[in-house]
Amino acid sequence: MTTTFDDLLEANRRYAEDHEGGFDGIARAGVLMVTCMDSRIDPLAMIGLKEGDAKILRNPGGRVTDQVLVAIVLGVSLLQVKRVLVIEHTRCAMASSTEDQVKERIAGFTGTDASWMSIGVIEDQQATVRADVHKVKSHPLVPDSVEVGGFIYDVDSGLLTPVD
Repeated sequence: MTTTFDDLLEANRRYAEDHEGGFDGIARAGVLMVTCMDSRIDPLAMIGLKEGDAKILRNPGGRVTDQVLVAIVLGVSLLQVKRVLVIEHTRCAMASSTEDQVKERIAGFTGTDASWMSIGVIEDQQATVRADVHKVKSHPLVPDSVEVGGFIYDVDSGLLTPVD
């Protein structure tokens, strides 16, 4: 029986042929990254890391949500995370529309009212990155020894720019 996932399962079988496994799940480089789900972002490659080096948390816009804060606390408490990067990016759909526009697009695609959803669009990326960095730094379960930085990733040049 063929499924819509056959190509991905076949690719997974090829991947598994060389997969070593057995890794303990600790962030070997001590890094945790919060970034957008955008497929133009290759989180590990863009900072010179490889599989097993970092914890990667992705969501629309690369936002520090309550669930992301839980993951960060677990990372710094249990998984040897020492540095947290909060990264938004250029040409992000979450930063190029209003909340109502996104809800209208969803409703148009699904045929179902989406006005009840909180999308969390980004009106000012610099301000949002600063606020999200502050959320992490000021969290009572994130020690002051953890370094937290905010950045904007340029999807065209591949460069990260720090947000002060």
